[in-house]
Amino acid sequence: MNARIGRLHVLLLALFALLVGTVTYWQVWAAPSLATRQANPRLVYRELTIDRGRFLTADGVVLARNRLVRRNGRELYYRTYPQDGLAAQLVGYSSVQASRAGLEEQLNDYLTGATGGLADGLENLLDRAVGRTIEGNDVVLNLDSRGQREALSALRESGQRGAVVALDPRTGALLVMASFPTFDPNLVDTDLSKAFAAEGSPVLNRATQGLYPPGSTFKVVTAATALDAGTVEESTEFPGPACVETQGPPLCNFRGERPGPHDFRYALVHSINTSFAEVGRRLGKERLLDGMQRFGFGSKIPMDYPSDQIAPSGLYRANGRGLLPESAGIDVQRTAIGQERLLATPLQMSLVAAAVANGGRMMEPQPVKEIRAPDGDVIQRPAPRELGGAMTPQTAGILADFMREVVDDGTGGNATLPGVAVAGKTGTAETGRGTLNDAWFIGFAPATEPRVAVAVILEDTDATGGTAAAPIAARVLQTLLR
Repeated sequence: MNARIGRLHVLLLALFALLVGTVTYWQVWAAPSLATRQANPRLVYRELTIDRGRFLTADGVVLARNRLVRRNGRELYYRTYPQDGLAAQLVGYSSVQASRAGLEEQLNDYLTGATGGLADGLENLLDRAVGRTIEGNDVVLNLDSRGQREALSALRESGQRGAVVALDPRTGALLVMASFPTFDPNLVDTDLSKAFAAEGSPVLNRATQGLYPPGSTFKVVTAATALDAGTVEESTEFPGPACVETQGPPLCNFRGERPGPHDFRYALVHSINTSFAEVGRRLGKERLLDGMQRFGFGSKIPMDYPSDQIAPSGLYRANGRGLLPESAGIDVQRTAIGQERLLATPLQMSLVAAAVANGGRMMEPQPVKEIRAPDGDVIQRPAPRELGGAMTPQTAGILADFMREVVDDGTGGNATLPGVAVAGKTGTAETGRGTLNDAWFIGFAPATEPRVAVAVILEDTDATGGTAAAPIAARVLQTLLR
């Protein structure tokens, strides 16, 4: 009997310990995270009592902070965005009525001091017990405010919808992410429905969600794949007709040009469609798709940003209804020149340029430079993370040389900078909407020791990538390199 009582006593103690542990977890460890969930309506008001952390650019410009309001003897904190729409799509918004988007959503736990640690949980519980305000952590971005402002101004002056992305190819640090038209996140609570319904979809982050045929900028991917596979060499000769036969209608050069015999370097520098169609035919579907995957096509780019706000680049079904299965038949010659059903985001194409600039290695895009505690101490500094090799260093060197010639002597002359060597590739992609094109430029500078890689897209223009997108890239590169 005593043994049974003893076992029962041990069982009761174990159950009591489990109960204490469970209560401690929910009340101390998980409570801060639960308190900031938009789906918990009872705690929406409590969220306003948290002094949410700020967003700052790398050069110290405040993009988001709180406004203290005293109401009925309580201190409440409402979100405000001092720079209005400067980085609205990237930073996003945090609103009692409209929930969250962008980095405000992705980094919510850091911003509210609810990172899930036991020490943080105990400190927050003590703060509540004594009536002290819970303070969140500040987030310092890699964003350069001057470059961001220049990109947004250039897009606005173009009169077209579009986006600009700039990265440090060595680390993946996100220096610019501009999407136009933009919106004012200060008006989210009152005008969000209007913003969603507004012409041009300003809430959409075109840099991460906009899908466009990449046109001739994709020839960098085709060239890298073909050079790595040994399908072509720098000296490989092409006959240069005006048009070639494909699985679909004949494929022709821009404006029906007939360049005549030329080598592979000339084909990329002067963006000869018929030559790259032949390269695609020689590669074949499987090898071209494998090369695309090495650049990240076919899957979402890993990035500290909400996954549902990042679109994967790749070959899409009709009307953009999801990626094609690998078993689907494709026109490999049109795919090789960046058309067919191929769609890409500006973020993806910035990584293509960055991979060439970084000797073939792709780095994960990093929006966050560091996270600081309320006392200013750095509590996290994301380390650069390599995504893998998109091409060999030898191929990257060849393409960097080709792309420099594109700017010096080819279609990208409007990206030239005084005293700085620039490498790039233009693209003018057919949209199927009359004579309107999507104008592209991707590139990097300085060409010999790259510090910035950039991608620019302008929607629905009758201009070319060289005349419309390249000058915007030049302005952004010059500002960032200044």
